[in-house]
Amino acid sequence: MPNHVNSEFWQGKKVFVTGHTGFKGSWLCLWLHSLGAQVTGYALQPPTDPNLFEGAGVSTLVHSILGDIRDRAALEAALQAARPEIVIHMAAQALVRDSYTFPIETYATNVMGTAHLLEAIRTCATVRAVVVVTTDKCYENKEWVWAYREGEPLGGYDPYSSSKACAELVTGAYRDSFFNPATYEKHGLALASARAGNVIGGGDWAANRLVPDCLRALLAGEEIPIRFPAAIRPWQHVLEPLSGYLRLAELLYERGPEFSGAWNFGPSEEDARPVGWIVQRLCEAWQGSKGFRLMTGEQPHEAHHLKLDCSKARSYLGWRPTWSLDEALASIVAWTLAYQAGQDLRALCLGQIQDFTAAGAAASKPPAPGGTPS
Repeated sequence: MPNHVNSEFWQGKKVFVTGHTGFKGSWLCLWLHSLGAQVTGYALQPPTDPNLFEGAGVSTLVHSILGDIRDRAALEAALQAARPEIVIHMAAQALVRDSYTFPIETYATNVMGTAHLLEAIRTCATVRAVVVVTTDKCYENKEWVWAYREGEPLGGYDPYSSSKACAELVTGAYRDSFFNPATYEKHGLALASARAGNVIGGGDWAANRLVPDCLRALLAGEEIPIRFPAAIRPWQHVLEPLSGYLRLAELLYERGPEFSGAWNFGPSEEDARPVGWIVQRLCEAWQGSKGFRLMTGEQPHEAHHLKLDCSKARSYLGWRPTWSLDEALASIVAWTLAYQAGQDLRALCLGQIQDFTAAGAAASKPPAPGGTPS
């Protein structure tokens, strides 16, 4: 099966995606539609201009509802009308630096928005599987060289990271209190959270994110401004965690409580690289690059070292990274050059999804037999 995503499973499935107008949400909706799923999306207007949602015509492929995750009544009404079987929650204020400027809005969206969705799900009898997407930054970062496992303490220095740790706690409380695996026969719903690394890919125009900032400078023929060249992050192409979310949702739906809990989806150990390495690779791949420069002045605090241990997903989901970081960066440069040339963005994305799933199918191995996650 392609990168462990079962296309037959998704045929005709009713899926509710929050945050569908964002970068990750747009890629997910394109993939789900190509698998034959019936997708309802709930989100604010696309967060950037340009954006992948409009550029790839995602609104013509899904039932798109523009709404605020902080509006509990509107969210519940949308969920009830959609009557989904599977919910994938990605709506969020997703930027560390914006959380310093808008801390209250960040907590309202990331914490109460998650609570609003889980409360709405309690009243929607059709839902069987829920994946709440948070972040690798939900861990209490000790700046150590070891990778974080799902059982490590949660925390967060900045409001964004803290709010995502809070979203994990909210998810855990709802799982324990209302969707407990021990009482699955009564409620019939399996709930998991997914923690992904630094996601990169074509079609991301967010401000204050490394790869989009690099691409804007490269397209403009300017030097790339960087803040922390030595900071290490678990970089991965957007299709990597999305394949994990889809695989996790399948198993939550089919085998319920065995797969409830928290899951890491990150790159291989060798692909946790410094910012400077990423920038250098992009400059080498882009003809006519002007290089980069260090930003001056005081910068908000950001973690300097962060890696994820994905042994649990590898062992129990049969999930593993498909593209190396070099392959991911090459795909992003190719995507951006095609965008610059005015190519069809939907076809471009679907072509990369095909390439990704073909590579996953060629490299896939079945998970070890027996056992369940803990």
